Amino acid sequence: MTVIVKGSGLTIEDVVKVARYGEKVELAPQSLEKIKKCRAMLDRKIESHEIMYGINTGIGEFSEVVLNDNQVKEFQKYLIYNHAAGIGEAMPLEHVRAAMLGRINVHAHGNSGCRPEITQTLVEMLNKGVTPFVCKKGSVGACGDLAPMSQIALLMMGEGNAYYNGEFLTGKESLNNAGIPVPGLKARDGLAIINGANFMTAMSAIYLYDVNNWLKQAEIACTMSLEALKANFGPYNHKIHEIRGFKGAMRSASSIRKVATGGDLLENRIKVKVQDAYSMRSTPQVIGAAHDAVAWARSQVEIELNGVGDNPIFFPNENIQLSGANFQGTPVSLPMDMIGIAVTMVSVLSERRLNRLNNPALSIGLPPFLTKGAGMFSGMMLSQYTADMQIVEQRILSAPASIQSIPAAADQEDFVSMGMNTAIKNIQILDNAYGVLGIEFMAAAQALDLREKFEEKYKFGKGTQVAKDVIRKHITYLDIDRPLYPDHNKMKELVMSCKILTEVEKAVGSLE
Repeated sequence: MTVIVKGSGLTIEDVVKVARYGEKVELAPQSLEKIKKCRAMLDRKIESHEIMYGINTGIGEFSEVVLNDNQVKEFQKYLIYNHAAGIGEAMPLEHVRAAMLGRINVHAHGNSGCRPEITQTLVEMLNKGVTPFVCKKGSVGACGDLAPMSQIALLMMGEGNAYYNGEFLTGKESLNNAGIPVPGLKARDGLAIINGANFMTAMSAIYLYDVNNWLKQAEIACTMSLEALKANFGPYNHKIHEIRGFKGAMRSASSIRKVATGGDLLENRIKVKVQDAYSMRSTPQVIGAAHDAVAWARSQVEIELNGVGDNPIFFPNENIQLSGANFQGTPVSLPMDMIGIAVTMVSVLSERRLNRLNNPALSIGLPPFLTKGAGMFSGMMLSQYTADMQIVEQRILSAPASIQSIPAAADQEDFVSMGMNTAIKNIQILDNAYGVLGIEFMAAAQALDLREKFEEKYKFGKGTQVAKDVIRKHITYLDIDRPLYPDHNKMKELVMSCKILTEVEKAVGSLE
């Protein structure tokens, strides 16, 4: 179904549909009229030589320099040339597409002052699969994501580079091949494309979507480990979490109970300890805190997705333009720093359960390192090493970027959000988290198989059994030692694919 862009109501799910899955985009007719009305007001102000930042003045430290009529015509071109200053490898295409969608939604408010041809060209590029080449690094997150957005703006002049039908082409070639006219840049057009935190916001929207799926899988892996370790399910009783009141904890405990539905542990058919270690009984409080953090971050990201991050901002009904700092990325970078920390925190908890599965002093009768040939074989000993290395990297990356401001533009821009650093390091944190969780899944499946092979009849929860069955379609039981890196990589890919989550939710219902 086509996503109608109207300046409001855009969700992170909409962003994923368009950016990742190629959903078509349509600019709402009323938004097109707003864009035209705003541009007409701007044209009148230009004709009357009203001083306006970034239109007939320079930018940043040069904001006091007033441009003449000839300079106004050329200024947007040189603005984009100067700001297309990133570095490094290509940004993933879905991140570029998401940023383009976010910018269209900003324009849809009718406060940006660009010509409608600019917004409509962005829409056509999304719908016809023209995706600009954008360097991954270069933005400081205020005055927006200037460097990466400028590489998108280059295509408006038929310049830069882009991907089209799997080919890497010049901007002009890609637009010509897709049948999209080059609109050119006139007064205000360039700055109206680049002056907002659209890249960090777009990346954060996709990230939050993926983190939510990862947290649900963390709850499935936790349930498998709990059943393998014969945990006391008392701490997952809904009353405990309702009386404290945190929504995330209530959600997490409910999800874990769903996965364990029908199993001997949840049904109190197996003798258990009176009280388990924290890593076993406080998972709802920990993953729940991550859920609550995601809920706040989502609200902030969706406000930014649907807000106006321009400077200046034009108000055609009042015939005024106001200059401010809505491009400042801190409202996104601060909560997103917290999400990186939350993912690391949940990964640490996952590794602690992995430790209990491996450690014969803590595993309630499981063999050392989950192998029956201890001494000759080392089982999953080195799997824990692999998880630990990834967690240390996560911890290093969890230092917040939002406090790392380095002044720019001769101290005119003396506090910046560094939100792109947040977005980039968060992706690295989640990449490691997929690996850590995959290893817990692998160990838990091994432990459950050992319970089945060498102990009394033991019925696992419905979701646990489904998850184990999915895992066994991809990696086999570790009977004797073998190189484990292929298994680790397969499990990481399996978690990233959400196949375990999909099958478990089919069996027990949504884990939201």
